Amino acid sequence: MTIQRIESNPRLSRSVVHNGVAWLSGIVAADCSQDIQGQTRQVLQRVDELLAASGSDKRRLLSVQIWMKDMGRDFAAMNALWSDWVDAEHTPARATAQVAFDDPQILLELIVTAAV
Repeated sequence: MTIQRIESNPRLSRSVVHNGVAWLSGIVAADCSQDIQGQTRQVLQRVDELLAASGSDKRRLLSVQIWMKDMGRDFAAMNALWSDWVDAEHTPARATAQVAFDDPQILLELIVTAAV
């Protein structure tokens, strides 16, 4: 069986595809100076791009982990954008947790698993 590695560097691959499943690494916004809505939009767009490069799309999501810096402040705004983005008929298993990031400007990170 082949393993496809997408956007690899010496530390990680942005996506690894094997046996009909794509695993995306943690995705954060490219411009972390933006607020939670700006960062969420960037991250969801990047997820779309990586899913497409992996031969998948958001209708094939299996699991999503959402890590947030401040759930009390940002959860509702992030979740509104998530609800607009996710396919309501193909929702994944999902978990959301509050974490401390190494860069204080990062407000969220998504980790995605999808069928190919």
